[in-house]
Amino acid sequence: MEVTIADKSQSSDFAQLDIVHNVPCATFHPETAHQKVKKARNLWNTCEPDKIAKAYTPDSIWRNREWFLTGNDEIVSFLTWKWNKEHNYKLRKELFAFSDNKIAVQFWYEYLDSHDGTKWKRCYGLEDWTFAEDGRMRKRQMSGNDVEIPEDERWFKEGVDVNEVEISEKHWYACIRQTVSLFANQYSVRVSVIRSSLTGRISSHGA
Repeated sequence: MEVTIADKSQSSDFAQLDIVHNVPCATFHPETAHQKVKKARNLWNTCEPDKIAKAYTPDSIWRNREWFLTGNDEIVSFLTWKWNKEHNYKLRKELFAFSDNKIAVQFWYEYLDSHDGTKWKRCYGLEDWTFAEDGRMRKRQMSGNDVEIPEDERWFKEGVDVNEVEISEKHWYACIRQTVSLFANQYSVRVSVIRSSLTGRISSHGA
């Protein structure tokens, strides 16, 4: 099985599509994989646990950092707790790789940590998704690291479109390297990297 590494230039604007599980996933191709990621990003930015849980199968399995969850009720409870802690949450997800019914994603989000003196933080993370035939997600694994940031270094300020923020290479490279390793180890597959330089796929300017 071969994993395709996503080329950001193939991304289209699917913001008008409002729920994740409308996109079938028997075998992803670049357009539908990008579509899936954008819809997931828009859905999570609503911060509405009940709405988000509908995008996952009733027996969906999650590992979210140190949390291990099964089923919609546990997902709703976890997300409710999450956004009681993480205020002013803004998320950016980007497709990195896909194969058959699996997608690998890298992401960044910012929030005010109400459990830690309302400090601004940014999470850098990776996700591994597996989908059921109906397009809902049946397995989600997430790893992330939070760093404290000064308020004036925020990317996703009020009124800013997360899609328009330019994220420089230094904020991508570690995620890219980890994602390749995660995907290759998880599925014991040969990873084929599109022969384009990092500067051809990501901005070398910006935050």
